[in-house]
Amino acid sequence: MDKVLYKKYGRIGRITLNRPEVMNAIDDDVPGELSAAVAKADADPNVHVMVLAGNGPAFCAGYDLEGYAEQQGGNEIVQGMHWDPIKDYAFKWRNTQHFMSLWRAMKPVICRVHGFAAAGGSDIALCADLTLMAESAKIGYMPTRVWGSTSAAMWVYRLGPEEAKRMLLTGDKVNGREAEEMGLVLRAFPDAHLDAEMEAMAGRVASVPINQLAMQKLVIIQAIEAAGLMKTQRLATIFDGVARHSPQGLNFKARVEAVGWKQAVRERAEGTFDWTLNRPIKK
Repeated sequence: MDKVLYKKYGRIGRITLNRPEVMNAIDDDVPGELSAAVAKADADPNVHVMVLAGNGPAFCAGYDLEGYAEQQGGNEIVQGMHWDPIKDYAFKWRNTQHFMSLWRAMKPVICRVHGFAAAGGSDIALCADLTLMAESAKIGYMPTRVWGSTSAAMWVYRLGPEEAKRMLLTGDKVNGREAEEMGLVLRAFPDAHLDAEMEAMAGRVASVPINQLAMQKLVIIQAIEAAGLMKTQRLATIFDGVARHSPQGLNFKARVEAVGWKQAVRERAEGTFDWTLNRPIKK
């Protein structure tokens, strides 16, 4: 089964993340399949706009960290020691550039978020041009509490520095309504109305000639790229590898191996474990 689906309906190219059994978690294959679907839509002279969504109960729960973290020994996410930072950087930079295919495509991309857009899933959602959320959906980058940094680094460009700090210094999740109020996403809608609103937006954009769409998008993204987006992403990608291979990051992986992913993540979210001293925090 393809992990990313692509179909064209009229002037709309529909891209769907398709690992519903794990809430569309990102494995080694998903980033490349995503960028291949984007390239197919971008090259089609009849497609005016892309719509990106997730199959099943969520848009994307982020990297398949349960699999990576619980896997004994090294893998693409955690090499163990001795760590090769260039190997790590090459893997994560390649994936980030696959996500950024949404950003760099000439044609606009509308992202539909339901359920969760967590961690790496938020990276994907925020690389789109227009992001629409269900009010009940949650978005956040929880690994900033320990074991990660957002390699796409779109938060500050969407929110400004203070709101970006609020999200990335806490690792909190916010619902669709909060995300709209912060300016993180374009709009949030009651869950039952999300599809209709997304179709209306896609139809409106699809009525514009492709050359007009490309020109407006290129002017806007140029302004953000001129502000140093790629430099920010390079630093963030390096820090993502450092975070996973720091003493605290390795302690987190060891904790996952000892007590399981769900308990370790709960301790991370609640702040009940000291990742430096590698022991629970006594109340």
